[in-house]
Amino acid sequence: MENSKKVGQEVKIKEDKLERISKCESEIDDCESICELLEMEADAELETDLEEKLKNLEIELDDFKIETLLKGKYDANNAILTLHAGAGGTEAQDWTEMLFRMYQMYAEKRGYAVKVLDSLDGDGAGFKSITFMVCGENAYGYLKCEKGVHRLVRISPFDANARRHTSFASVEVMPEIEKLPEIEIRPEDLKVDTYRSSGAGGQHINKTDSAVRITHIPTGFVVSCQTERSQIQNRETAMKMLYSKLAEKQEEDEIKKLNQIKGEIKKIEWGSQIRSYVFCPYTMVKDHRTNYETADIQGVMNGDIQPFINDYLVKSN
Repeated sequence: MENSKKVGQEVKIKEDKLERISKCESEIDDCESICELLEMEADAELETDLEEKLKNLEIELDDFKIETLLKGKYDANNAILTLHAGAGGTEAQDWTEMLFRMYQMYAEKRGYAVKVLDSLDGDGAGFKSITFMVCGENAYGYLKCEKGVHRLVRISPFDANARRHTSFASVEVMPEIEKLPEIEIRPEDLKVDTYRSSGAGGQHINKTDSAVRITHIPTGFVVSCQTERSQIQNRETAMKMLYSKLAEKQEEDEIKKLNQIKGEIKKIEWGSQIRSYVFCPYTMVKDHRTNYETADIQGVMNGDIQPFINDYLVKSN
């Protein structure tokens, strides 16, 4: 049953890609036809139409080019992101919520779905931590570029003296992975805790110990889920997250071995500060790995992060 579902998903992905290619070919034919008409007679309206078509075609072809850089074993998979507020109390927790909103809007722009798996509310605002899944083709391939520490500089709305604050939040990203034969999780290696959900939900969710936290003793990995309707469902989702963490660790270990042989162009390290978002005294978002930057900070906070992702993928391949 699981295999047939996976095959069906792969077929759908290939069909969508073929449809996109067919649409590009049709657009190219349209552009050629307009060019022929313009050669015979100048027409300002047709010229505007041609410019718009060429612009859209360039964007689509650039997307195809970037997709060829997604060569990782799990790049086509859904992505699971966990955001953690750094030191700084309410300010850092609010920053974590701002990042969550940014990724929600990015997902919406790409046609991805977002599902919250676990969250811990902040003290008065934002989140201390939040885990969510982004579902869609190549979600992990793109969002793995976001792994690291994100830095915010702004006049804090929580400071009565309107002083400038610097806040940090970390972003963890892993692929959603089903069970793998090479990864064995022994029951004796697990510590399972149940607790009452603290998030929004129905009467049953909030009045029973349905939330599940699983600790993998050999690695120290901790995963939790509280948004499903039953303890069994939360445990199943948490186990999927644990498999994903272990599979990602396995892939990272393989990458480290390869990098020791061929050298590394750009490192992707846990805890590394990858990007700064400056609201004051000037507006700028800068990626410290690639030096890509933009002054359109509102656009970025509204989900326009694909240029950062594309630049990172190009420069790290």
